[in-house]
Amino acid sequence: MKKAILITTLLAALPLRAEVTFTKDVAPIIFNHCAGCHRPGEAAPFALLNYNDVRKRARLIVRVTEDRVMPPWHAEKGSFVFHGDRRLTVKQIDTLAQWLKAGAPEGDPAKLPALPKFTAGWQLGKPDLIVKMTESFPVPAEGRDIYRGFVVPLNLPKDKWLKAIEFRPGTRSVVHHCLFSYDTTGEARRLDRADRQPGFRRMRRQGRGVGSLGGWAVGGQPRELPDDLAWHLPKASDLVLSMHYHPSGKPERDQSSIGLYFTDQPPRTAFAGVQLPPAFGALSGVDIPAGNKAYKVTDSFTLPIAVEAFAISAHAHYLGKHLQMTATLPTGKQLNLLDIPDWDFSWQEQYQFKDFIKLPKGTRLDSMVVWDNSAANPNNPTVPPVRVRWGVESEDEMGSLTLLCRPASGERYATLTTAYARHLAEVRTRTTREMAARVQGANGDSILDALLRRNDRNRNGKIDLSEAPRWLKPSFDRADTNNDNALDAAELRATRDRLKLNR
Repeated sequence: MKKAILITTLLAALPLRAEVTFTKDVAPIIFNHCAGCHRPGEAAPFALLNYNDVRKRARLIVRVTEDRVMPPWHAEKGSFVFHGDRRLTVKQIDTLAQWLKAGAPEGDPAKLPALPKFTAGWQLGKPDLIVKMTESFPVPAEGRDIYRGFVVPLNLPKDKWLKAIEFRPGTRSVVHHCLFSYDTTGEARRLDRADRQPGFRRMRRQGRGVGSLGGWAVGGQPRELPDDLAWHLPKASDLVLSMHYHPSGKPERDQSSIGLYFTDQPPRTAFAGVQLPPAFGALSGVDIPAGNKAYKVTDSFTLPIAVEAFAISAHAHYLGKHLQMTATLPTGKQLNLLDIPDWDFSWQEQYQFKDFIKLPKGTRLDSMVVWDNSAANPNNPTVPPVRVRWGVESEDEMGSLTLLCRPASGERYATLTTAYARHLAEVRTRTTREMAARVQGANGDSILDALLRRNDRNRNGKIDLSEAPRWLKPSFDRADTNNDNALDAAELRATRDRLKLNR
């Protein structure tokens, strides 16, 4: 009897675990981490703004938060803190699970916190200039992905410094990503006039008069450039939108809008993107055999100056699996800049560091992109798997990581860009040699003979642009010295000699 009384007394002394309720425990998590997207007019397919919204999807919420599918944030915890990190803590995930197990009780309505004050419409506030695609573009219900360029006249009377761009897709279900650039050459307008459909296929002209202004992809949140950084936007520039459309299963039309935010303060220095491997892997000979679970491409670049990094991003298509970039300091210490162990093609964003990251001269950047082309990959669009090579279509592949940085005080921007251009040329040369060696004929044909024999499908004695293998296309314009969109034997010999290919 005494023993039973003692046990009862001890149990009574233990603190009772408070009931988990929506108003007291769950609402703060949902409102602060989910409602920003799960509200009318935003990307999510349903709202999570009140008890009933959340209760009827409680089981789904617990499953996707335990699997860390939601809130979407694919970067692992690294060496630095990212701005706007949306990951839930283990305690928050456990709270949601407890609430579901308890029957999803509402709790005292008086304890319900107020919804955050969300910004309606433009997330960065009213833009200084709002522009829109001049025509809507029809996206069919089915078929291959569509890559299309659109020119938007800006009619700027003078040069501007651009602090941010906010992109608002007209039809979210079909717009996968958009790259921004400016054009002062008139090339985009000429291409647009020559095409009967709205927009044009692509701009081949690069270099002077054409400049990158970043981009947007599904999941991306608009952010201003940090500190005193800004893009230079020359007067009389046209804005060029390079759009990627993905058919949704029903006919759609898109007419997206863009908000531009200017600053009167010129930056003290320019900034650069160090992309590894360069050109989204186009120069790396990406060629993934069917069934290969871990096809890997790596690249390295040693910083010729001290830099301050402020953001990093990654890109791949459906087969992308693991993307990572590290920095090894001259002391040997290794820093994890970005690690995405489970890539998601449908949700991509730029990760901005909370503070500038100082990387000294001599720091080695290492990137790794791993693709999974096996039947076990649930994201593989082809069953059974087929050989996949580099290309711009979603069913093709590409992959790279890009670190955005500015020169540290006293360092020269040109030193960084010159060294990176040299690295790009080295990657192109190395891959060209490797790919050319692969097509060397077993019967002793020269590389040039093998190239012509394998690629001259229309038998005109040349390799037309449409016939060129992917590894040759990045060098095609430079090799095509007579500008006839074809490479003859003399031009191929000149290319061979310039790249010092084995004869």
